[in-house]
Amino acid sequence: MAIDLRQLRQFVTIAELGSYRRAADALHIAQPALSVSIQKLEHAVGVPLLVRGAKGVTTTPAGDALMADARRALFHTDQARQAARRVALGEWGTLRLGFVGSATYMLLPRCLPAFRAQYPDVQLDLREDSTVGLVAMLRANEIDAGLVRGPLAEDSELDSWVVERDDLILAVPAAHPLAANGPIALERMRSEGFVLYSPAKVPGLNGVTLALCHKAGFSPRISQEAIQVQTLVSLVASGLGVALVPGVTRAYSTPHVAFVSLTDPDAQGALSLSLVTHRDTSCASVLRLRDSMLAPVEA
Repeated sequence: MAIDLRQLRQFVTIAELGSYRRAADALHIAQPALSVSIQKLEHAVGVPLLVRGAKGVTTTPAGDALMADARRALFHTDQARQAARRVALGEWGTLRLGFVGSATYMLLPRCLPAFRAQYPDVQLDLREDSTVGLVAMLRANEIDAGLVRGPLAEDSELDSWVVERDDLILAVPAAHPLAANGPIALERMRSEGFVLYSPAKVPGLNGVTLALCHKAGFSPRISQEAIQVQTLVSLVASGLGVALVPGVTRAYSTPHVAFVSLTDPDAQGALSLSLVTHRDTSCASVLRLRDSMLAPVEA
């Protein structure tokens, strides 16, 4: 006969309380039903486990031997139950999070410390890639969520939430005549060579950049293409052209590059970082992270 966990819990409770009556009260079960259950347990084990005496119920030597394993089985069962519940609630487990490089400028430093403090048992597995690469990783189930640059095309399989908005600004070599100027119109850069985002790897930023230039009345002359914002800035520092970059890039300024604001209205709030995941995701910690990122920033 099989032994079930309910019988083990009843056995341990009787042994600890030294009384069938007190155990029945603690377990909210009728005493005769408890006695029958223990008889079935003893039949399954094949030997007596408990004995009634003048000083109450005590364990037999066989009961003593069973007690340690019974307690371990109950402990691990409770641990497994709690672990499963915490995973389902997004409070435990591993969260595989992909991100574009520019998310490290402000968003991740702002949000991850608070998330880790609130959910210390969620292990973060962080992976950097381009927007296109992250979406491909998400579809292949290699990550649970990705922080990508928008705007994103509509997709019936994915859910996304904008978690940060930013302006487009101009990065120019430090020696450029407009480096020390205040906000300027993008139209003044029509004769410059541009370091542009790769349309294959970073289609969102590429599209926003081209649209802003076209709105300013020109098509940019492309001198070089790159994937990461840091690479664009490095190429600007090397004198290969100017670039349109997220405003947060100012946080990682270099003496070889100046950042200039634009007066063009369409440059304001032109960029977004979005948290993207499967529409039917079973990773509850993704939703915990989303709520953390969307929470208002305390003053």
